[in-house]
Amino acid sequence: MDHPYVSVESITRAYPGHVVFRDLWFGVDRGEFVCLVGHSGCGKTTVLNILAGLDTPDAGGVIVDGQEISGPSLDRAVIFQGHALMPWMTAEGNVAFALSCRHPGWGRAALREAARAALDRVGLAQAAERRPAQLSGGMKQRVGIARALAIAPKMLLMDEPFSALDALTRGALQDEVARLVAEAQQTAFMITHDVDEAILLADRILLMTNGPDARCAEVVVNTLPRPRDRAGLHRLPGYHALRDHILEFLLTRSRTLAGTRPADWNAKAPPMVRPAERALEPA
Repeated sequence: MDHPYVSVESITRAYPGHVVFRDLWFGVDRGEFVCLVGHSGCGKTTVLNILAGLDTPDAGGVIVDGQEISGPSLDRAVIFQGHALMPWMTAEGNVAFALSCRHPGWGRAALREAARAALDRVGLAQAAERRPAQLSGGMKQRVGIARALAIAPKMLLMDEPFSALDALTRGALQDEVARLVAEAQQTAFMITHDVDEAILLADRILLMTNGPDARCAEVVVNTLPRPRDRAGLHRLPGYHALRDHILEFLLTRSRTLAGTRPADWNAKAPPMVRPAERALEPA
């Protein structure tokens, strides 16, 4: 059996008197886009930080491309909920700095050319000389996306990167990320509260029970055809069944399953996905 590119194996994160999540198992295949969905407090950001190497589990481990994660890596780029740009640098400077970490032997001209090309990919070539204070919220996130993709990571990690944006900007950036990830055949992992965002972007959607002591209760395969268009997403066969299933989980089962054990869920699990993986049939 082929092993997934990312293998999350029985990870647990706890603090004194408080278990954030317990015994998480899932895999992410190379080139796959996976979204993690759950209510606040279930440990979504902690899971992403562990994948990024910014945090460590108290039990279990994460294998990426055959090696256990032991810390941050340029092969795993993170786009945060806040833009996390260095305010004293221009947009070009922020991207060039990341490139200099990936390519320490490059000269200033090469870094500038590559940074400009990265900004052009997200439609910000004209804003290269502006500092973050001179950019809108959506433009800042575009710089963050350009910076992450410029270093050609093997995996892109996103922590609700559009949640603070207005609806129009959020929709435009969702389309932008979908296009860029598809063009680069990028492996991507994203946490979100937005059900429609997950349906638009993901190949598979991981559903977390409520915290504390949260678990991954189900992995839903998104069978909606690609490319997906936000405007026409609701017309695709199977969309409403998929959306209703996820909403029903978030509104009901995420709470009723909270704190229970997988053995009580009557689910048979294939390797690396516990306790269940399913593809909803088109309605």
